Amino acid sequence: MKSVYDFIVKPVNGRYDNVKKVGDVDLIVNTRIEEYKSISKVAEVVALPMSIKTDIKVGDIVVIHHNIFRRFYDIRGNEKNSRAFIKEDMYACPPEQIYMYGDNIPHLDYCFVKPLVSHDIFSIDKEKPLVGILKFGNKQLSKLGIEKEDLVSFRPTSEFEFVIDEELLYCMKLINIVAKHGRKGNEEEYNPSWASSS
Repeated sequence: MKSVYDFIVKPVNGRYDNVKKVGDVDLIVNTRIEEYKSISKVAEVVALPMSIKTDIKVGDIVVIHHNIFRRFYDIRGNEKNSRAFIKEDMYACPPEQIYMYGDNIPHLDYCFVKPLVSHDIFSIDKEKPLVGILKFGNKQLSKLGIEKEDLVSFRPTSEFEFVIDEELLYCMKLINIVAKHGRKGNEEEYNPSWASSS
């Protein structure tokens, strides 16, 4: 099966990522199907779209939008699949809903930023707002002189939360990076305990 415009993907470890290992016990952390944070965002590419050229290959592991595998309740309370659902373990994923592929390579114009610890004694926020370290950039950012490990600022509400290799990262588009700062070397990366528990 092939699609003209979409990638065909399947979940790597099921549609939901709601089980955490605590010692030798599996702990279910969420039982609600509509909770987006518990939906798996990791998929394997089954087929490529016929209409575009891409560096992504069949068999690649990709990070995708949570709505691809999502289930929800309609207005009558009936459980439904997302519109991406084709059949069990087969989903249509538009190219713009793939954020990363292969060995942590951002797709299209996406990039990933690591938040920083806030040391503001007058704030209850644990993260420094709208600033972070670029962890995975892209060719367009490199052309602008913004490279991996650079300190950057980004626009408000532009970030999507992902856990990649047990690290909290924010995914955003290239256009949402608004400034590059000089690193002082004392910046402390923020990673909440729930991101690294497996």
